This record gives sequence, structure tokens and C-alpha cells, in this order.
Amino acid sequence: MASAGKDSRSAGGPRPARTADARYAYERELAGSPSGLVCGVDEAGRGPLAGPVVAAAVILRPECRLSARVTDSKMLDLPGRRRAMDEIAASALSFCWRAISAAHIDRINIRQASFAAMRGAVEGLGLLPDVIVTDGEPCPGMPARTVGFPRADFLVPAVSAASVVAKLVRDVIMEDLARLHPEFGFERHKGYPTPEHLAALRLHGPCREHRRSYAPVRECVELTLGL
Repeated sequence: MASAGKDSRSAGGPRPARTADARYAYERELAGSPSGLVCGVDEAGRGPLAGPVVAAAVILRPECRLSARVTDSKMLDLPGRRRAMDEIAASALSFCWRAISAAHIDRINIRQASFAAMRGAVEGLGLLPDVIVTDGEPCPGMPARTVGFPRADFLVPAVSAASVVAKLVRDVIMEDLARLHPEFGFERHKGYPTPEHLAALRLHGPCREHRRSYAPVRECVELTLGL
């Protein structure tokens, strides 16, 4: 549940067509006014077996209109995300990211870790928006009115921007972890359960960056211990 006095809900009803004008109009509708501040929030890294989950929060200038290429990060390749990031950096009033480690994910579970990363990213903005929009379910405990719905990263420019920031940051973190643990190939699969990663996990056993609460990693640990 959200804290008292906050509106934490899933937005229902029809979704607008995905054009630049429709996306902008929908964001202004969520803001409640032409000058209202919308904070888009999204995360990257719920599914991987290793590495952190990363959330980003972005407040765009109310008058800005990002190009159509700034969309859900999953639809972009690395050069596309970098070009989008240049545009986001030039258009944002503020943006921030937070990462929650694999060890902390194991302690509190991935859903709560994602929420913690989202709240941390919003707290680091230094601005209080009129509304916070998350992709998927609303994040509880936010400091402003919060709405969440599926495909917000596709429909709301600020959430699209947050998706790009979170994905880029997490990829850089995984590339750094690859230098510490070269046997796993994190720079290639970013910790996702690819055949290459699963084979390396069986061969070497988990490293400190693996999420032991995730079944493939847990099974590998149990096999190693003879359980």
C-alpha cells in the first residue's frame, strides 16, 4: 500500500496511439497541467541470474518532445540507446539511478529490491514531481502521486527515458563485473540465463554476484554441496 495521502493505483482505460503528439498529450494528462512535472521510473535487470537490479528516474522539461527513437530500451540496440541518452540528457530537468546488489535481492526478493531501487532513484532527483509514473505496478512509498500500468515505457516519454537510462547503467555495471569475473562472460549476456551463462555456472559455480535465491543458481549451489 502507498503511504497515507498518496494515490498509488494502476491506470486503466484505453491507451493512446503511439505517435509523438499522442505520447506528449498523454504525459500532460497524467501531469494534470501543461507545466506539471512527470517523473518516469523504470528498472532493468529483474530476470538475470547475476548482478544488480537498476532503476532510473527521469523528469523531462514539460515543453520538450523527445523523438520517436526514444522508446522502450528493449526495442533499441546499443547505438540506439546511446543516441537516445544524448537526447535525454539534453531534455531532462533531472535524472538519477540506483542499483540494488544481488546479495540484497536475495535478502528481500526481486520485487522489493526493484521497489527499493525505484524509491532511491526518485529520492535522488532533488525535485518533487507532480506525478510519478512507473512501468507495470505502482511503486509503494513514493513521495508524490503515483500511477503505474503495463507498457508505460512504450507510451509515456519520461518512462521511456528512464528505461533507457536504467538499461545503459546496468549494462556498464555488468561490463565492469565481467572484468572481475571473466569466466562468466557477463559483458555478453549481462547475467541473463543464456546457454553460455548456464554452462559457465555449472562449470565454475556461482560467484559473489550471482543471485542465490534464483533457482538455477540455487540448484548449482546445492549440487556443489551435495544436497
